[in-house]
Amino acid sequence: MISDTEDVGKQSDAVPFHHDPVMLQEILDCFGSIPAGVVVDATVGGAGHSVAILDLRADLDIVGLDHDDVALEAAGKSLEAYGERARLYRTRFDGLSAALDALEIEEIVGVLFDLGVSSPQFDVPDRGFSYRHDGPLDMRMDTTASLTAAELVNHADFGSLSKILHRYADERFARRITNAIIAARPIAGTQELAEIVKMAIPAAARRTGGHPAKRTFQALRIAVNAELDVLAPALEQAIDRLAPGGRGAVLSYHSGEDRIVKQVLREAENATRTPRHLPVDVPSVGTIKLLKRAGTTASEEEQARNPRSASARLRLFEKLPVAA
Repeated sequence: MISDTEDVGKQSDAVPFHHDPVMLQEILDCFGSIPAGVVVDATVGGAGHSVAILDLRADLDIVGLDHDDVALEAAGKSLEAYGERARLYRTRFDGLSAALDALEIEEIVGVLFDLGVSSPQFDVPDRGFSYRHDGPLDMRMDTTASLTAAELVNHADFGSLSKILHRYADERFARRITNAIIAARPIAGTQELAEIVKMAIPAAARRTGGHPAKRTFQALRIAVNAELDVLAPALEQAIDRLAPGGRGAVLSYHSGEDRIVKQVLREAENATRTPRHLPVDVPSVGTIKLLKRAGTTASEEEQARNPRSASARLRLFEKLPVAA
């Protein structure tokens, strides 16, 4: 069920990888009327969305992508009962097009991106994603990658580190936090870092907006995994591979992600393109249409049940046919 150029390691001792799929009904409604064919779950995680899509329609198959071995093992177990209707491929989501080429799939009818980090990844201290658990400064989704949060925290210069905090988390105390981190080096673990960040932030600011280290941890995670750098190319590949009438759904969880998603979708909505069978000077306009311009947020009921959904914004789009 799992395809890749390298083996996916077993993680039998890992915390069970399960989470409540965010805005599931809205996504099922989006995919309810697409043509029959293959849907790519570009961030398959524990496969909660994928299982529901397969149950929704017998004429849809799933290709699930992820570069987290724990997620792939969990997804494989969740999707095992669906046999050949579900295939997994180990890659970061900007490898979407290459994965489809390897699987000999020309077009897809749906694509889903559920960005960010899944709850089970936060719950494993050894992954280093959480300021609530003591663990190593890791934060790699792909545990074979070389860059870790420890490398950034202990070796990045002032300019680079403060830029990461500002760009990836809109951290208004980026300079103060960066100075505190550099003064405290070497820093060994997540809770030590969280305490340093907390003490660098003015006392009045600590009392609002959740844990004081939340934004710093978010920024480091995004930098370690190049999450924003690969998002636009991945979305562009997905749009290119969608068949006419196919649909896409993107769940983002902070403003940096959503800005990129919105920009890529609006550029695709307004792009000029030339059908392959027409001369290059006969353009048609737009490759997609947005199904709801402002995006959608989770209901109050879902936010109460699943706190992860509180910051989610769902953007939906449909691939347009090429003009004859």
